[in-house]
Amino acid sequence: MAAPYLIGIDGGGSGTRARLTDDAGRVLGDGVAGPSGLSLGVKPAWAQIDLAIARCFAAAGLPPAPAHECALGVGLAGANFKEQAQQFLRGAHRFAQVALTTDGATMLLGAFGGQPGIVVIAGTGSVGEALRRDGSRASVGGWGFPIGDEGSGAWLGLGAVRAAQWALDGRGPRGSLADAVYPVIGSNTEAILAWCAQAGQGAYAQLAPHVFASADTDPVAAGLLRAAAHSIYQMVDALDPGKDLPVALCGSIGRRLMPHLPALAARIHEPEGDAVDGALLLVRSAVAADVPPSTGAMHGN
Repeated sequence: MAAPYLIGIDGGGSGTRARLTDDAGRVLGDGVAGPSGLSLGVKPAWAQIDLAIARCFAAAGLPPAPAHECALGVGLAGANFKEQAQQFLRGAHRFAQVALTTDGATMLLGAFGGQPGIVVIAGTGSVGEALRRDGSRASVGGWGFPIGDEGSGAWLGLGAVRAAQWALDGRGPRGSLADAVYPVIGSNTEAILAWCAQAGQGAYAQLAPHVFASADTDPVAAGLLRAAAHSIYQMVDALDPGKDLPVALCGSIGRRLMPHLPALAARIHEPEGDAVDGALLLVRSAVAADVPPSTGAMHGN
């Protein structure tokens, strides 16, 4: 089904970004909204995606188009879990087409323009994706917070809170990192427990900048950055044991960790585009392949 508008969506635990183009690929407008990772629920994800789309049309100076005139390429955190993805796609029937994959997969597409390579995304969460030279795909990480997402902003924030707790009860030193997070989480047992009880992935991720800022003066913060860098190395090695592929480090934390990853310096590839660009490549491919529009399409890892 021909659609006059193509829209790329990048959704995760911190926010949603959308880009509106016409069917010739000309960018018309961009929009942002709140988190749309599927771990937060399918209905909230669709609500934020719809809001981001509406803001794209507003930025373009256009009235919102009917959904059946729009084809979506969607990269969402949590789309690698089949049940969540299927539930999400049940809301896709109103659009001309919806092609769904993970946010890591769309970042991989955008970073290398569909060519072989590795992308490690470390933002609020973390995941590694690879397209190998033989055409095969691989994915590591992405297990979600708090059990996974090693090397991410939320993971660093969790380490910062733990350091503050240990400093408070005498199990660890009180350094600049603990002093930086106490104003956010509280500086006594009751306040910290109350903060932890209501904090989610995004709240922990907001503490990550304190880890970087404290690393020169606090050995605990420096150790967290070393551990985060080690997690990135592990993902890259698991994706490409032969050390053959170029590597793009993406996400706010991934970019900031670059100086801590000297062994990757020769393989670092500056991304050609971002996850929204990858989502647009995804939907253009779906449109060209005439994927049935009524149920959407799931593109696996």
